[in-house]
Amino acid sequence: MQGKHKNAEKCSMKTNTVKKIEQPPRRRVTFRCEAESQSDVRLAGSFNNWNATKHRMIQLNGKGKYVAALLLPFGRYEYKFIVDKQWQCDPANAEQAPDGHGGLNSVIVVV
Repeated sequence: MQGKHKNAEKCSMKTNTVKKIEQPPRRRVTFRCEAESQSDVRLAGSFNNWNATKHRMIQLNGKGKYVAALLLPFGRYEYKFIVDKQWQCDPANAEQAPDGHGGLNSVIVVV
């Protein structure tokens, strides 16, 4: 028992302080899309690595108006809506950029 006690005296408790990591400024951005009622509407873009399943848009009042609100850090993003598995630009946004596949992406700048 005495040996364990001596080893215990050699041990010491060290407290690590956790440094708070500051998050970059973010802004709530609401994306809106119109589609047939009961459509499967998704949002994909450079903000989610073009993941077509991550952001499902929610239909408002069954009227064919879909929304998704995201908190995005300041920056430039390209995106598309996926309506019933068909990728399309945002018709309400004239800002576009080539998508590298012969088509276009919609562009938004968050400031």
